[in-house]
Amino acid sequence: MIDGAVMVTGGAGYIGSHAVLALLDAGHRVVVVDNLVTGFAWAVDPRATLVEANVADARVRDIIRDHAVKAIVHFAGSVVVPESVANPLKYYRNNTAATEALLESAVAEGVPHFIFSSTAATYGTPAKVPVAEGDPTVPINPYGMSKLMTEAMLKDVAAAHPMNFCALRYFNVAGADPAGRSGQSTIGATHLIKIAVEAATGKRTHVGIFGTDFDTPDGTGVRDYIHVSDLAAAHVAALDLLVAQPAESHILNCGYGRGFSVNEVLDAVDRVTNMKIDRRMEGRRAGDPAALVADNAAILAALDWRPERDDLDTIVRDALAWERVLAERGA
Repeated sequence: MIDGAVMVTGGAGYIGSHAVLALLDAGHRVVVVDNLVTGFAWAVDPRATLVEANVADARVRDIIRDHAVKAIVHFAGSVVVPESVANPLKYYRNNTAATEALLESAVAEGVPHFIFSSTAATYGTPAKVPVAEGDPTVPINPYGMSKLMTEAMLKDVAAAHPMNFCALRYFNVAGADPAGRSGQSTIGATHLIKIAVEAATGKRTHVGIFGTDFDTPDGTGVRDYIHVSDLAAAHVAALDLLVAQPAESHILNCGYGRGFSVNEVLDAVDRVTNMKIDRRMEGRRAGDPAALVADNAAILAALDWRPERDDLDTIVRDALAWERVLAERGA
Protein backbone atom coordinates (compact mmCIF):
# COMPACT_ATOMS: atom_id res chain seq x y z
CA MET A 1 0.00 0.00 0.00
CA ILE A 2 1.31 3.45 -0.85
CA ASP A 3 1.50 6.30 1.64
CA GLY A 4 -0.79 8.67 -0.23
CA ALA A 5 -3.34 8.69 -3.02
CA VAL A 6 -3.42 7.08 -6.44
CA MET A 7 -4.38 9.46 -9.24
CA VAL A 8 -6.31 7.74 -12.03
CA THR A 9 -6.52 9.80 -15.21
CA GLY A 10 -9.43 8.89 -17.44
CA GLY A 11 -11.00 7.15 -14.46
CA ALA A 12 -14.51 7.97 -15.67
CA GLY A 13 -13.97 5.91 -18.81
CA TYR A 14 -14.40 2.23 -19.53
CA ILE A 15 -11.11 0.68 -18.39
CA GLY A 16 -10.31 3.51 -15.99
CA SER A 17 -13.55 3.09 -14.02
CA HIS A 18 -12.80 -0.61 -13.53
CA ALA A 19 -9.27 0.18 -12.36
CA VAL A 20 -10.74 2.65 -9.87
CA LEU A 21 -12.95 -0.11 -8.50
CA ALA A 22 -10.02 -2.51 -8.22
CA LEU A 23 -7.82 0.06 -6.47
CA LEU A 24 -10.57 1.02 -4.03
CA ASP A 25 -11.39 -2.60 -3.32
CA ALA A 26 -7.68 -3.14 -2.55
CA GLY A 27 -7.79 -0.32 0.01
CA HIS A 28 -6.17 2.53 -1.93
CA ARG A 29 -7.28 6.16 -1.73
CA VAL A 30 -8.15 7.28 -5.26
CA VAL A 31 -8.52 10.66 -6.96
CA VAL A 32 -9.85 10.60 -10.52
CA VAL A 33 -8.89 13.27 -13.06
CA ASP A 34 -11.11 13.20 -16.13
CA ASN A 35 -12.32 15.91 -18.52
CA LEU A 36 -15.57 13.93 -19.06
CA VAL A 37 -15.37 14.34 -22.84
CA THR A 38 -15.86 10.59 -23.31
CA GLY A 39 -16.18 9.51 -19.67
CA PHE A 40 -19.15 9.66 -17.32
CA ALA A 41 -19.16 11.14 -13.83
CA TRP A 42 -21.65 8.47 -12.70
CA ALA A 43 -19.14 5.76 -13.65
CA VAL A 44 -16.75 6.90 -10.90
CA ASP A 45 -17.30 4.98 -7.68
CA PRO A 46 -18.39 7.43 -4.92
CA ARG A 47 -15.53 6.24 -2.70
CA ALA A 48 -13.17 8.07 -5.08
CA THR A 49 -12.72 11.83 -5.47
CA LEU A 50 -13.52 13.11 -8.97
CA VAL A 51 -11.82 16.26 -10.30
CA GLU A 52 -12.91 17.47 -13.73
CA ALA A 53 -9.74 18.51 -15.53
CA ASN A 54 -7.56 17.78 -18.51
CA VAL A 55 -4.32 15.93 -17.75
CA ALA A 56 -2.40 18.61 -19.64
CA ASP A 57 -3.74 21.39 -17.40
CA ALA A 58 -1.22 23.25 -15.24
CA ARG A 59 -3.49 22.77 -12.24
CA VAL A 60 -2.78 19.03 -12.27
CA ARG A 61 0.27 19.93 -10.17
CA ASP A 62 -2.05 21.40 -7.55
CA ILE A 63 -4.23 18.29 -7.64
CA ILE A 64 -1.17 16.08 -7.09
CA ARG A 65 -0.04 18.24 -4.19
CA ASP A 66 -3.46 18.69 -2.58
CA HIS A 67 -4.23 14.96 -2.59
CA ALA A 68 -0.72 13.76 -1.72
CA VAL A 69 -0.55 11.68 -4.90
CA LYS A 70 2.18 9.05 -4.82
CA ALA A 71 1.24 7.09 -7.94
CA ILE A 72 -0.42 7.90 -11.26
CA VAL A 73 -2.36 5.36 -13.32
CA HIS A 74 -2.78 6.98 -16.72
CA PHE A 75 -5.69 5.98 -18.97
CA ALA A 76 -6.73 9.32 -20.44
CA GLY A 77 -6.37 9.48 -24.22
CA SER A 78 -7.91 8.58 -27.57
CA VAL A 79 -8.19 4.93 -28.59
CA VAL A 80 -9.88 4.41 -31.98
CA VAL A 81 -7.43 3.03 -34.55
CA PRO A 82 -9.25 4.07 -37.78
CA GLU A 83 -9.81 7.57 -36.37
CA SER A 84 -6.08 7.84 -35.66
CA VAL A 85 -5.36 7.13 -39.31
CA ALA A 86 -7.80 9.83 -40.41
CA ASN A 87 -6.84 12.36 -37.71
CA PRO A 88 -3.30 11.59 -36.53
CA LEU A 89 -2.65 14.97 -34.93
CA LYS A 90 -5.50 14.40 -32.48
CA TYR A 91 -3.73 11.25 -31.28
CA TYR A 92 -0.32 12.85 -30.95
CA ARG A 93 -1.97 15.71 -29.04
CA ASN A 94 -4.25 13.67 -26.76
CA ASN A 95 -1.94 10.71 -26.21
CA THR A 96 1.66 11.86 -26.56
CA ALA A 97 1.73 15.60 -25.92
CA ALA A 98 -0.81 15.43 -23.08
CA THR A 99 1.19 12.66 -21.40
CA GLU A 100 4.34 14.76 -21.68
CA ALA A 101 2.55 17.56 -19.81
CA LEU A 102 1.31 15.09 -17.19
CA LEU A 103 4.82 13.74 -16.71
CA GLU A 104 6.13 17.27 -16.21
CA SER A 105 3.60 17.74 -13.41
CA ALA A 106 4.46 14.35 -11.91
CA VAL A 107 8.21 15.01 -11.94
CA ALA A 108 7.78 18.51 -10.52
CA GLU A 109 5.76 17.13 -7.60
CA GLY A 110 7.99 14.10 -7.04
CA VAL A 111 5.49 11.35 -7.90
CA PRO A 112 7.52 8.12 -7.64
CA HIS A 113 5.32 5.62 -9.53
CA PHE A 114 3.59 5.76 -12.92
CA ILE A 115 1.46 3.12 -14.66
CA PHE A 116 0.67 3.66 -18.32
CA SER A 117 -2.04 2.11 -20.44
CA SER A 118 -0.16 1.16 -23.57
CA THR A 119 -1.32 -1.12 -26.36
CA ALA A 120 -0.54 -4.14 -28.49
CA ALA A 121 -0.81 -1.73 -31.43
CA THR A 122 2.81 -0.80 -30.65
CA TYR A 123 3.82 -4.06 -32.37
CA GLY A 124 2.14 -3.23 -35.66
CA THR A 125 1.92 -6.41 -37.75
CA PRO A 126 4.05 -8.85 -35.76
CA ALA A 127 6.36 -11.24 -37.55
CA LYS A 128 5.23 -14.03 -35.24
CA VAL A 129 2.22 -14.75 -33.05
CA PRO A 130 2.06 -14.75 -30.09
CA VAL A 131 4.12 -11.59 -29.77
CA ALA A 132 6.49 -10.95 -26.85
CA GLU A 133 7.65 -7.69 -25.28
CA GLY A 134 11.10 -7.95 -26.84
CA ASP A 135 9.79 -8.35 -30.38
CA PRO A 136 10.06 -5.42 -32.83
CA THR A 137 7.70 -2.49 -32.28
CA VAL A 138 6.73 -1.12 -35.68
CA PRO A 139 3.29 0.49 -35.36
CA ILE A 140 1.18 0.65 -38.50
CA ASN A 141 -1.17 3.38 -37.25
CA PRO A 142 -0.81 6.70 -35.39
CA TYR A 143 -2.59 5.29 -32.33
CA GLY A 144 0.12 2.67 -31.84
CA MET A 145 2.88 5.17 -32.58
CA SER A 146 1.48 7.71 -30.11
CA LYS A 147 1.63 5.06 -27.38
CA LEU A 148 5.10 3.86 -28.35
CA MET A 149 6.38 7.44 -28.21
CA THR A 150 4.98 7.70 -24.69
CA GLU A 151 6.76 4.49 -23.68
CA ALA A 152 10.01 6.06 -24.90
CA MET A 153 9.33 9.18 -22.83
CA LEU A 154 8.71 7.06 -19.76
CA LYS A 155 12.03 5.25 -20.17
CA ASP A 156 13.88 8.55 -20.43
CA VAL A 157 12.03 10.12 -17.49
CA ALA A 158 12.67 7.08 -15.30
CA ALA A 159 16.37 7.24 -16.16
CA ALA A 160 16.61 10.94 -15.27
CA HIS A 161 14.31 11.20 -12.24
CA PRO A 162 13.33 9.17 -9.16
CA MET A 163 10.33 7.54 -10.83
CA ASN A 164 9.66 4.00 -11.95
CA PHE A 165 6.95 2.95 -14.36
CA CYS A 166 5.02 0.01 -15.73
CA ALA A 167 3.63 0.21 -19.25
CA LEU A 168 0.92 -2.39 -19.76
CA ARG A 169 0.37 -3.27 -23.40
CA TYR A 170 -3.32 -4.14 -23.63
CA PHE A 171 -4.66 -6.56 -26.14
CA ASN A 172 -8.45 -6.48 -26.74
CA VAL A 173 -10.32 -5.48 -23.61
CA ALA A 174 -13.94 -6.54 -23.20
CA GLY A 175 -16.57 -7.51 -20.64
CA ALA A 176 -17.81 -5.64 -17.60
CA ASP A 177 -17.60 -5.69 -13.82
CA PRO A 178 -19.19 -8.99 -12.73
CA ALA A 179 -20.99 -7.17 -9.90
CA GLY A 180 -22.60 -4.79 -12.40
CA ARG A 181 -20.93 -1.67 -11.04
CA SER A 182 -19.43 -0.53 -14.35
CA GLY A 183 -19.07 -1.50 -17.99
CA GLN A 184 -18.43 -0.07 -21.40
CA SER A 185 -20.84 2.82 -21.89
CA THR A 186 -19.13 4.70 -24.72
CA ILE A 187 -21.50 6.01 -27.38
CA GLY A 188 -20.55 4.65 -30.80
CA ALA A 189 -17.93 2.25 -29.44
CA THR A 190 -15.88 0.33 -31.99
CA HIS A 191 -14.99 -2.74 -29.90
CA LEU A 192 -16.33 -5.96 -31.41
CA ILE A 193 -17.91 -7.50 -28.29
CA LYS A 194 -19.53 -4.19 -27.35
CA ILE A 195 -20.97 -3.86 -30.86
CA ALA A 196 -22.18 -7.46 -30.81
CA VAL A 197 -24.04 -7.17 -27.49
CA GLU A 198 -25.55 -3.91 -28.68
CA ALA A 199 -26.87 -5.84 -31.67
CA ALA A 200 -28.14 -8.57 -29.34
CA THR A 201 -30.14 -6.00 -27.33
CA GLY A 202 -31.56 -4.22 -30.36
CA LYS A 203 -29.34 -1.13 -30.37
CA ARG A 204 -27.82 -2.13 -33.70
CA THR A 205 -29.27 -3.97 -36.67
CA HIS A 206 -26.14 -5.95 -37.50
CA VAL A 207 -22.44 -6.44 -36.89
CA GLY A 208 -19.94 -5.54 -39.59
CA ILE A 209 -16.99 -7.87 -40.17
CA PHE A 210 -14.15 -5.72 -41.47
CA GLY A 211 -12.04 -8.04 -43.61
CA THR A 212 -12.60 -11.66 -44.54
CA ASP A 213 -9.36 -12.21 -46.44
CA PHE A 214 -6.77 -12.03 -43.66
CA ASP A 215 -4.16 -14.76 -43.40
CA THR A 216 -6.02 -16.46 -40.55
CA PRO A 217 -7.87 -19.80 -40.31
CA ASP A 218 -11.27 -18.33 -41.25
CA GLY A 219 -10.10 -15.14 -42.96
CA THR A 220 -11.30 -12.79 -40.20
CA GLY A 221 -9.05 -10.91 -37.79
CA VAL A 222 -7.78 -12.74 -34.71
CA ARG A 223 -7.40 -10.98 -31.35
CA ASP A 224 -6.54 -11.85 -27.77
CA TYR A 225 -9.55 -10.79 -25.64
CA ILE A 226 -8.96 -9.99 -21.95
CA HIS A 227 -11.70 -9.40 -19.39
CA VAL A 228 -11.66 -5.81 -18.14
CA SER A 229 -11.77 -6.91 -14.49
CA ASP A 230 -8.68 -9.08 -14.96
CA LEU A 231 -6.98 -6.14 -16.63
CA ALA A 232 -7.93 -3.84 -13.75
CA ALA A 233 -6.51 -6.34 -11.27
CA ALA A 234 -3.25 -6.32 -13.23
CA HIS A 235 -2.92 -2.58 -12.56
CA VAL A 236 -3.22 -3.11 -8.82
CA ALA A 237 -0.57 -5.84 -9.00
CA ALA A 238 1.66 -3.61 -11.13
CA LEU A 239 1.43 -0.85 -8.52
CA ASP A 240 2.41 -3.33 -5.80
CA LEU A 241 5.44 -4.31 -7.88
CA LEU A 242 6.54 -0.72 -8.48
CA VAL A 243 6.33 0.03 -4.76
CA ALA A 244 8.23 -3.13 -3.83
CA GLN A 245 10.97 -2.57 -6.45
CA PRO A 246 11.37 1.23 -6.75
CA ALA A 247 14.47 0.97 -8.92
CA GLU A 248 12.84 -1.24 -11.56
CA SER A 249 10.50 -0.42 -14.45
CA HIS A 250 8.55 -2.82 -16.66
CA ILE A 251 6.81 -3.15 -20.01
CA LEU A 252 4.34 -6.04 -19.97
CA ASN A 253 1.78 -7.56 -22.31
CA CYS A 254 -1.75 -7.82 -20.89
CA GLY A 255 -3.52 -10.71 -22.58
CA TYR A 256 -4.47 -14.33 -22.11
CA GLY A 257 -2.12 -15.80 -24.71
CA ARG A 258 -4.70 -17.13 -27.13
CA GLY A 259 -6.71 -15.57 -29.91
CA PHE A 260 -10.22 -15.75 -31.27
CA SER A 261 -11.34 -14.71 -34.73
CA VAL A 262 -14.17 -12.27 -35.33
CA ASN A 263 -16.39 -15.16 -36.39
CA GLU A 264 -15.51 -17.12 -33.25
CA VAL A 265 -16.41 -14.15 -31.07
CA LEU A 266 -19.75 -13.75 -32.83
CA ASP A 267 -20.36 -17.48 -32.44
CA ALA A 268 -19.88 -16.99 -28.69
CA VAL A 269 -22.38 -14.13 -28.68
CA ASP A 270 -24.88 -16.30 -30.56
CA ARG A 271 -24.28 -19.05 -28.02
CA VAL A 272 -24.71 -16.85 -24.94
CA THR A 273 -27.77 -15.02 -26.27
CA ASN A 274 -29.34 -18.05 -27.97
CA MET A 275 -29.96 -15.94 -31.03
CA LYS A 276 -28.38 -15.32 -34.41
CA ILE A 277 -26.85 -11.90 -34.93
CA ASP A 278 -26.85 -10.55 -38.48
CA ARG A 279 -23.26 -10.49 -39.80
CA ARG A 280 -22.34 -8.32 -42.76
CA MET A 281 -19.03 -8.64 -44.56
CA GLU A 282 -17.22 -5.39 -45.23
CA GLY A 283 -13.77 -4.31 -46.39
CA ARG A 284 -10.75 -4.08 -44.14
CA ARG A 285 -10.27 -1.02 -41.97
CA ALA A 286 -7.08 1.03 -42.24
CA GLY A 287 -4.45 0.05 -39.67
CA ASP A 288 -5.80 -3.40 -38.75
CA PRO A 289 -3.29 -6.29 -38.55
CA ALA A 290 -4.41 -9.86 -39.26
CA ALA A 291 -3.65 -11.25 -35.80
CA LEU A 292 -2.54 -9.94 -32.40
CA VAL A 293 -2.09 -12.44 -29.58
CA ALA A 294 -0.03 -11.91 -26.43
CA ASP A 295 2.87 -13.90 -25.19
CA ASN A 296 1.96 -13.34 -21.53
CA ALA A 297 4.84 -15.22 -19.87
CA ALA A 298 6.46 -11.99 -18.65
CA ILE A 299 3.42 -10.61 -16.82
CA LEU A 300 2.74 -13.96 -15.18
CA ALA A 301 6.34 -14.06 -13.98
CA ALA A 302 6.56 -10.43 -12.85
CA LEU A 303 3.22 -9.81 -11.14
CA ASP A 304 1.30 -11.47 -8.36
CA TRP A 305 -1.59 -11.82 -10.80
CA ARG A 306 -3.50 -14.62 -12.45
CA PRO A 307 -6.53 -14.22 -14.72
CA GLU A 308 -9.82 -15.19 -13.10
CA ARG A 309 -12.22 -14.71 -16.02
CA ASP A 310 -10.26 -16.24 -18.90
CA ASP A 311 -13.25 -17.54 -20.82
CA LEU A 312 -14.78 -16.03 -23.95
CA ASP A 313 -18.36 -16.90 -23.02
CA THR A 314 -17.86 -15.32 -19.58
CA ILE A 315 -16.55 -12.13 -21.15
CA VAL A 316 -19.55 -12.00 -23.49
CA ARG A 317 -21.99 -12.81 -20.68
CA ASP A 318 -20.69 -9.98 -18.49
CA ALA A 319 -20.74 -7.53 -21.42
CA LEU A 320 -24.31 -8.55 -22.22
CA ALA A 321 -25.42 -8.12 -18.60
CA TRP A 322 -24.04 -4.58 -18.58
CA GLU A 323 -25.71 -3.80 -21.90
CA ARG A 324 -29.02 -4.79 -20.33
CA VAL A 325 -28.32 -2.48 -17.40
CA LEU A 326 -27.79 0.37 -19.84
CA ALA A 327 -31.01 -0.54 -21.65
CA GLU A 328 -32.93 -0.39 -18.36
CA ARG A 329 -31.47 3.07 -17.74
CA GLY A 330 -32.44 4.16 -21.22
CA ALA A 331 -28.79 4.76 -22.10
